[in-house]
Amino acid sequence: MSTILITGATSGLGRYVAFELVRSGHVVLVHGRDAGRTERLAEELRAEGDAEAFVADLASLAQVRELAGHVADAHPELDVLVNNAGVGFGAPGAGREVSVDGHELRLAVNYLAPFVLTRALLPVLRANAPARIINVGSAGQEPLVFEDPEFTRGYDGVSAYCRSKFALAAHTFALAEELDGTGVSVNVLHPATYMDTAMVREADVTPWSTVADGAAGVLALATRDMGSGGFYDGTRPGRAHAAAYDPQVRTRLAAVTDQLVRT
Repeated sequence: MSTILITGATSGLGRYVAFELVRSGHVVLVHGRDAGRTERLAEELRAEGDAEAFVADLASLAQVRELAGHVADAHPELDVLVNNAGVGFGAPGAGREVSVDGHELRLAVNYLAPFVLTRALLPVLRANAPARIINVGSAGQEPLVFEDPEFTRGYDGVSAYCRSKFALAAHTFALAEELDGTGVSVNVLHPATYMDTAMVREADVTPWSTVADGAAGVLALATRDMGSGGFYDGTRPGRAHAAAYDPQVRTRLAAVTDQLVRT
């Protein structure tokens, strides 16, 4: 059985996946932003198995790093990381928002946070190989504009979301190459389209699918060897935006990312 950290676990897809995994006998570490909700979830999970709560605001990279430290100290046996937490399009017509660190919010939570968390936990994951990293992405992708990665001009919530998910996919492919031969796999998936979640309802979109539909792909990647460096559409191999596979794009993304996470 594995020890699995799931970010953004207090609602929607993350919550569903947490219950499925704990019922299967895994040790499930649930992350949330709200201490009360996260601890209540852990208590519910402990009625069915082994679970622990971890609290952090992923809009703060300092808190992301603290989260990694707390998890590594408490569970040095961690062997699966599910980067599930995310911020959606926002309400229709909503303006640009920034994180605690001053980064565009969707880029900060959907990309910079999982980037930093993964980097911080890599020593633990590598020590426990075979280990797995699952990045919950989206089929909705739009290349990041490297001249304006913070989207300060012509902001649009849907585009901001799609740019953050493009960055996550491109980073996944680069990380898979870096980790080749280490026993740590990393994949990215589009769980399902417009699941019935608070994120989708906030965007005033009628859900097309359930969180159970989306959970199948996450559960498969978290519990089975499905290779590394892949993009999955649910449980099926798919293709990310073509530019996410471009080595030059990935090199530029790495340079921009390093600059952003240092500020």
